[in-house]
Amino acid sequence: MAQQNSQDYFVYVGTYTQGDSEGIYVYRLDGATGALEYSSKITGVEDPSFLEIHPSGQYLFAVNELGEFEGKASGAVTAFYIHKETGELSYLNQRATGGGAPCHLSADATGKCLLVANYGGGSVTAFPIESDGRLGEASDFVQHQGSSINPQRQMEPHAHAIMIDPGNRYAFSPDLGLDKVLIYQLDAENGTLTPNTQPWVRVQPGAGPRHFDFHPNGQYAYVINEIDSTFTAFRYDASAGTLAEFQTVSTLPEDFDGTSHCADIHVHPSGKFLYGSNRGHDSIAMCTIDSETGLLNPIGYESTQGQSPRNFGLNPEGTFLFAANQQTDTVVTFAIDTETGELNATGDVAEVPTPVCLKMLPCA
Repeated sequence: MAQQNSQDYFVYVGTYTQGDSEGIYVYRLDGATGALEYSSKITGVEDPSFLEIHPSGQYLFAVNELGEFEGKASGAVTAFYIHKETGELSYLNQRATGGGAPCHLSADATGKCLLVANYGGGSVTAFPIESDGRLGEASDFVQHQGSSINPQRQMEPHAHAIMIDPGNRYAFSPDLGLDKVLIYQLDAENGTLTPNTQPWVRVQPGAGPRHFDFHPNGQYAYVINEIDSTFTAFRYDASAGTLAEFQTVSTLPEDFDGTSHCADIHVHPSGKFLYGSNRGHDSIAMCTIDSETGLLNPIGYESTQGQSPRNFGLNPEGTFLFAANQQTDTVVTFAIDTETGELNATGDVAEVPTPVCLKMLPCA
C-alpha cells in the first residue's frame, strides 16, 4: 500500500506516567510504509493522556488526568509549543480544569478556544487560547447533572469527550454516566457554552457513551458506547445542531462471551468505513457506511496484537491505522484496504509505554 508521494507526520503519543512512561512521546511516521520511528519526548508532565493539536500546527495541548491538582479536586491542562522542524515540544503553561480526571479536549477551528471534558464528577471547561499558544483562565465551566441505570458506573455524570462540529457552531459531550450526548452552542470568540435548543440526545440505557465522530459529509455522527459495546448512529442537522438516532449495532462478534469495553471511534477520511476499539476482545471493529443512508454494516474484527487498545489513529490519507495497546506498551501499524476497509498488520510495531492517545501533524 506504499505511495510515491506520501506525507510524513510527527505522531504525538499521550501516556499515563504512573509506570515506565516519562511524558509525551514524539515519533516520525513514514507515510509510505506506516513505520513509526522514535524522535523525542518531553518529560515532567504528569499523566498527559489525551492530546489535541492547535489548528495552526504550532501548539499542542494535553490533559493531565489527575484527581487532585494544586491541592484541589481538579485535573489540569498543559500547553506546549511545537518546534516545526523537529516536532519537539516546549512547555508553555498549565491551568486547572476545575473537574477531576480530565480525559478529552478539542480546539475550535478558529484556534481561539479549547474545550476540556472532565470525567470525574462530569463537567466541561472552556479556556481561551492566547496568541502565543498559552491558555488563559477558564472562561466557562458547565456541570452535568443526573445519573443512569448502572450502579457501578452511572451513579453520577462522567463527561468522556467534547467534540466540535465541522461548522464550529456546536459542541457535543458524550456523558457515560448519563447515557446522553449533551449538545452546546459554542461561542468560540468568548469561550462560552450554552445548552442547545436540543440540549441532549439519549442512547440506550446502560450503554455508556464515550467518544464521538462526524461523517465527512456532515450529515451523520457516530458514538461508541463503552459499557454495552455498541455503535450508535445519528442523523445530524448542522443548521440546528440536532441529533436523531437511527441505528445501534454491536462492536463485538455474536459468539463473544467475555468482558470487553469500547474506547475510541473514527470515521475513515473517505466516509466509507467506521472503526472502533474493543478493550477485552482487544480488537478494532470494522463497519462499512452506506453513502446514501449512513447505515452501518459490520464487516469484521481485527486483533490489535496487544491488550487494551484505548485509542487508535488514522493518517489523514486513510492508508494506515495505528492501534495503541495501553497494557502491552505497543503501537501496531495496520494497512487499510481503501476498497473494502479491512485492516492488515504491516509488521511494524513501535514500543511506547502505556500509549493512550495518538495525534498527527504533517512534517515540514
